[in-house]
Amino acid sequence: MSDRSADIAAGGPHIPVLLDAVLAHLAPRSGEIYIDGTFGAGGYTRAILNTAGCNVIGIDRDQTAIAQGAGLVSQSGGRLTLTQDRFSELDSVARELGHEAVDGVVLDIGVSSMQLDRAERGFSFRLDGPLDMRMDRGGPSAADVIARASERDLANIIFILGEERHSRAVARAIVAERQKTTIATTRALADIVSRVVRSKPGQIHPATRTFQALRIFVNEELSELACALGAAERILKENGRLVVVSFHSLEDRIVKTFLAERGKSAPVSRHRPVTAGPAPTFSLLTKKPVVAGEDEIENNPRARSAKLRAALRNATPPRGFDAEDLLPRLPSLADVMRG
Repeated sequence: MSDRSADIAAGGPHIPVLLDAVLAHLAPRSGEIYIDGTFGAGGYTRAILNTAGCNVIGIDRDQTAIAQGAGLVSQSGGRLTLTQDRFSELDSVARELGHEAVDGVVLDIGVSSMQLDRAERGFSFRLDGPLDMRMDRGGPSAADVIARASERDLANIIFILGEERHSRAVARAIVAERQKTTIATTRALADIVSRVVRSKPGQIHPATRTFQALRIFVNEELSELACALGAAERILKENGRLVVVSFHSLEDRIVKTFLAERGKSAPVSRHRPVTAGPAPTFSLLTKKPVVAGEDEIENNPRARSAKLRAALRNATPPRGFDAEDLLPRLPSLADVMRG
């Protein structure tokens, strides 16, 4: 279970997590092109621009993040381009901007403080607002999912994506309440969860895991991550670098599995010659995840659950890719909304 949401919800300025390690593994150089697929508050992008005379393509699906990055664009002297899009489309974004290959991709997976700190966005159980949680404000909201999902689907979503061991009780309470009235606000949902999930003083809020699960599900975050990894493989040039910082065990598992599989030759059938197996597309730069030291955690509690993995792109052409192979078995957002 990631503590990142709880840490951010508690307030405090945005501080880029594992920034030194990100720069060390990305190794930006003058004249090169990098993609920051999760621009957010621009922490990584700013550091990359300040480290070398390179160019950055910043992508964020949240219009607010793009708007707030306008100042950094003007300061960059033409070296920063911001685009509102999903980072799963990062290869298409780069090509639309005239780049057939880039030198590096960095991804910081998760929710940003600017989203959690605004009640009207509906991400936080600590601030009463509409039960929304959509990063790009398109498609079904968390309230829509709560209203339409079956009790079984709700329980599975909350258990798998939130790692909430009381998921069945939470789902049962939600279904019972929605039969009486519409669950439309963050406070209403938090109160329902708090009645069936107990916490002791000093522990995370009872609704933390349920809110995390709904946010991940509504924004299809795991699917976005899996597709972004495939997109990075397609757009990185030889010796290009991929750096991913994740905060949730499911996210890290997806990154670890992808890089491990891409870092070795594909299995070869005993009925085929050895040459039939494609060569690795990546070389691992981190055999184990890089984690924050005690000093960084003390100065930035958000770093507590962060894990960084990095890899170097080889000359091998990209392999065929099916994002579903990396994802937990859950109904899709579209399936839930169809009922």
